[in-house]
Amino acid sequence: MQSGHPFLARGFRPFFLCGALYAAVGIILWVLHQQNILAPTVPWDDLMLWHGHEMIYGFVMAIVSGFLLTAVANWTSSVPVRRFHLASLCFLWLAGRIAMNTQGLIPSWLIITLDTALIPALAISLSFPLLRSRNKRNFIFLGMLMALFVCNLFIHFGESLNALYIALFLILMMISLIGGRIIPSFTVAALRQRGMNLFQTDQIPADLLALLSLILIMVSILSEGLSSWPTGVLSLFSAGIHVWRMRVWHTKHTLNDPLLWILHVGYGWLVAGLVLTALAGFGFLPVFSALHALTVGAIGSMTIGMMCRVAQGHTGRLLVAGKIATACFILMQMAAVIRVLGPVLFPAFSSLWISLSGLLWSGIFLTYAVVYFPILWGPRPDGRPA
Repeated sequence: MQSGHPFLARGFRPFFLCGALYAAVGIILWVLHQQNILAPTVPWDDLMLWHGHEMIYGFVMAIVSGFLLTAVANWTSSVPVRRFHLASLCFLWLAGRIAMNTQGLIPSWLIITLDTALIPALAISLSFPLLRSRNKRNFIFLGMLMALFVCNLFIHFGESLNALYIALFLILMMISLIGGRIIPSFTVAALRQRGMNLFQTDQIPADLLALLSLILIMVSILSEGLSSWPTGVLSLFSAGIHVWRMRVWHTKHTLNDPLLWILHVGYGWLVAGLVLTALAGFGFLPVFSALHALTVGAIGSMTIGMMCRVAQGHTGRLLVAGKIATACFILMQMAAVIRVLGPVLFPAFSSLWISLSGLLWSGIFLTYAVVYFPILWGPRPDGRPA
């Protein structure tokens, strides 16, 4: 019999709830700052840098933490991080968010300490079960986490946009790696349950090449910048590799299952974002269109899809998207299209598109927090340990 409250039994429970709430609040703050309705209370003069930083190191890192803490326990058949250990990791995340939103109240060295503390602690927490089980396949996540930590230091000490872009592409590497594993696996499993005689096709060379292409983009960003023709060429190559992987994922059969199609669409946004990054590198589009295809489109769709799937699957519930979850998936596509295309097609109304997309984003994650709170907080309905 498991002791302790279910909320601190698995990493996805507190981190998904906190991440959803911060996704909602963080974008509302950004919109209010943009509209000069609320004076910024952030540690940097560059509000854009703060906005990007908090979406990656605030919102996305909460979801990544919850996912990896849950997944590594499954991958290694080990006892999950829970109770005081899990609460401590959540406290480090929360302390960082408070520090990044309190201008002038605490010294800069303490802001940096609090904001950068989570990732090393998370990496150490994950390293013990991975090393003990010799799960070499997933050591790559420890490397990615430490690279994200280094990028965060460069952002703090140099207020470097390039370091922020590298951090973004590290998150996209996680999406490419995890997506390449779970999207075809989940799809084939679900479709076979419907009686379709389909199989998963291994394509290890393409999977490795997809990751390598993203690494090359990061190298190009460091040497040439994001808006450069070398980055554009590499982004176009990466888009081709990533869309090539999808040819055996049975995407056309997923349209009746929102928990499946949202993952395929999220991955599709990754391809679209890489194409737009190429166009921006060649000077045909503003870079913000590419960035928001990759963030609102790819990261937004993948995170909301996985947050729903993991919360339902790991609490013993059916993997069926309800009407509210499906509506959130659709609204996420609207938020992405508005943010990516609105300022390009109708630049005179850019402020309106930013606000509208931001409100949609906030509404989606606030809805998730409200609807999934009983699932994340309470015990499993089947009576098994949380």
